[in-house]
Amino acid sequence: MEILLIENVQHLGVRGDVVNVKDGYARNFLLPRKMALPVTAGNKRQIELEKVRAEKLRAKELADAKSLAEKLEAISLAVSKKAGESGHLFGSVTNADVAELFKGKGFTLDRRDITVPHIKDAGTYVVDVRLYSGVHAKVNLEVSATAAAE
Repeated sequence: MEILLIENVQHLGVRGDVVNVKDGYARNFLLPRKMALPVTAGNKRQIELEKVRAEKLRAKELADAKSLAEKLEAISLAVSKKAGESGHLFGSVTNADVAELFKGKGFTLDRRDITVPHIKDAGTYVVDVRLYSGVHAKVNLEVSATAAAE
């Protein structure tokens, strides 16, 4: 089934693309969530208008993502977690924790766009934030250990 994407869909395409997908994927996932429109003779004109609008919007979103990446790379985050005497953390630092740290700095980011390395010890780590297709920001994260209360 041919569909027009209204939103960016990971591993499928970007807004404005006409893609061919299986009927069930379109009918059960993309169409009910208003992520796509079916390609019919009636909406060919709408598709052309959508493509033009999507190109303008894509250029604006790319510029916004690049400026946000510059702002994010200028900051560094710090988190303190409970740890044992050897500095080994009880638990780990997750992408949800990092999303909360960004929220505290005034940036609203989805936790699924944040890639955190496996953090089980105190130290400095680099966190990757995916902002747009091909636009990533590298942010330093300082993990410090606090003594566990007995």
